[in-house]
Amino acid sequence: MTGIVAEREAEIVEEFSMFDEWLDKYQHIIEMGQSLAGMDEEFRTDAYKVKGCQSQVWLQPGIENGMVVFKADSDAAITKGLVALMVRVLSGAPATEIAAAPLSFLDAIGLREHLSPTRSNGLVSMVKQMKLYAAAYASQEASRG
Repeated sequence: MTGIVAEREAEIVEEFSMFDEWLDKYQHIIEMGQSLAGMDEEFRTDAYKVKGCQSQVWLQPGIENGMVVFKADSDAAITKGLVALMVRVLSGAPATEIAAAPLSFLDAIGLREHLSPTRSNGLVSMVKQMKLYAAAYASQEASRG
């Protein structure tokens, strides 16, 4: 699969391959969260909250220049890093590409197997919500086109 998302996934796989220990990978994820651009307080509401996450996670979708963009935040360091990782991969890509992305990089970097069950469920919820937003935007585009 080629495209914006696939290129970003490959970058992340390469980035994570530089770390030998999972502690270093977790630290990298936390640092990603620390560098995540915040979101306006007005979007930190239940309407933008990702259901299924133990921590609070907010996800604000939008369209800029025909691409889906996401802003996100969380009240927990690792969770914020995980949502930052997903924003990095998916934000700024076409809706159809996001909706269809297999996101195999999550397994390639070993993330799913190294997360606790609750964090893993939260990650699945984030991915599902982002793909749902993208599918809705893709559907709107198709009905206009």
